[in-house]
Amino acid sequence: MAQPLRIALAQLNVTVGDISGNLSRIQDAIREAQAWQADVVVVPELALTGYPPEDLLLKPDFLSAAERALSDLAKSVSGITAVIGCLDRSKDGHLYNTAAVITNRRVQAIYHKQHLPNYGVFDEKRYFAPGTQPVTFIAGGVRVGILICEDLWEQAPARVLAKRGCRLTICLSASPYHAGKVTLRERLFAQRARDNRMAIAFCNLIGGQDELVFDGASLILDASGRPLTQGCQFTEDLVLVDLNAQQLGLKPGSNRSVQPKDTRPSLPQREVDRLKGPAEVYEALVLGVSDYVRKNRFSTVTLGVSGGIDSALTACIAADALGRDHVVGVVMPSRYSSKATQSDAKRLAKALGIRCLEAPIEPIFKACLATAHRLFAGVKGPKLALDVTEQNLQARIRGNLLMALSNRYGWLVLTTGNKSETATGYCTLYGDMAGGFAVIKDVPKTLVYQLARYRNRRGPGSPIAESVLKRAPTAELAPNQLDQDTLPPYGVLDPILKAYIEEDSGLQTLVRASGLAVATARKVIQMVDRSEYKRRQAPPGIKITPKAFGRDRRMPITNRWPA
Repeated sequence: MAQPLRIALAQLNVTVGDISGNLSRIQDAIREAQAWQADVVVVPELALTGYPPEDLLLKPDFLSAAERALSDLAKSVSGITAVIGCLDRSKDGHLYNTAAVITNRRVQAIYHKQHLPNYGVFDEKRYFAPGTQPVTFIAGGVRVGILICEDLWEQAPARVLAKRGCRLTICLSASPYHAGKVTLRERLFAQRARDNRMAIAFCNLIGGQDELVFDGASLILDASGRPLTQGCQFTEDLVLVDLNAQQLGLKPGSNRSVQPKDTRPSLPQREVDRLKGPAEVYEALVLGVSDYVRKNRFSTVTLGVSGGIDSALTACIAADALGRDHVVGVVMPSRYSSKATQSDAKRLAKALGIRCLEAPIEPIFKACLATAHRLFAGVKGPKLALDVTEQNLQARIRGNLLMALSNRYGWLVLTTGNKSETATGYCTLYGDMAGGFAVIKDVPKTLVYQLARYRNRRGPGSPIAESVLKRAPTAELAPNQLDQDTLPPYGVLDPILKAYIEEDSGLQTLVRASGLAVATARKVIQMVDRSEYKRRQAPPGIKITPKAFGRDRRMPITNRWPA
């Protein structure tokens, strides 16, 4: 190799279906890489169409538009090798998740993804045929191999490339975020590099797509598995690195000839602080909200602000994602709302600088109760608890008011329920579940508190009052009501939910592992199972755990297991 191999990884925020817009972003990234005189520029998996395109892949016009865009892109690429995530259709009609190698204004090679994930949020076997052949190319005198996402998680594809003499493997990816996944990826890819004595360049998508958030954090490791540089998390980035012979795993003495001086511009020093814990989750939620609102062409969101911690955290995330001028809080007190919670709700809105509307619901509640009682009087049969009926009426009145604002002004309604509530059904269908996007739907209640304290530490100021953090959780839909009247304490509940939902533990396994009473564990499991019909009607929300409701966990509503 005449000089170090310069690689550019362009982690992009593309939009599913926006083929022309995605093409433009890719072209901009290629031009930027050319300005740095990179040998190779890489964009993420399916960057041209966005990921996941789902049933758009069943539309012939969509496929044709993607093919035309790749052809147009190829004509504009010269002086650099570009590896592009795209689609490919065979003559017999099979569709492939593809990486196209473009140089000298032509597509020089096509690689088809071999391992198609079909678990969790992935459904690739529904659309794609698996590839069967490895693909390599030469760049800067170095043999380079290509893999796409799941291919690198498997052992065999990298091993095949190493046997074919590859010193670098490029991996195009659209790897969805969950807490801790960055560390998991780095450990796995480092092992692949060490096992095969070759460098690895992993280029990941960033951005929000419905429930999914892609975190970027692209990574380049040398042949010993040592990280050389990484991309920023949750933001677009161009990651550049020069790979010398040693980093590519070439034997000592294989590069002894006198090399010409490298006249390319020197790469800037790069330091990226990796986010951890609540900071990482918070930024994922901010990006998820920002992209869902922006990509669906909303400009303003509205939400009920109750003085509780869930609505406080949701309001903070929305304000940080969209700016304070694009968030409207609505305070809707009832006869059961305390002065303390109402004061905290207004204080939060003032601290964030968001607009705050007030709409007491008592007159509507009285009218609804009177009408409901007249309705009930004419019905014979068993009477269930009236207090639950009254509680749900209040929640549904609030949901109606928020949806009225949405209809009138085109605002997107954010719901504020957390994962613990959604899991157990401690929420009201068509009430506090009414809205367009569920920001903290996958955030357990115990993590809600951690995120709230993190947001206060981050500043500026501490928008969430200490009284909100210390107050016992309450829905304030009945006198002296506490969540703990219905649910186990969240410190007990959340570990049960994690084991049952994310790890699929059965009752006995759960009891043995936790030491909890059988009755407590059984009650929680029953609440989760009986609430599936509610979750099926809930708005989408951001995935931040390894197994979220919806795309990840798909349970039948009609279900008698366990009996």
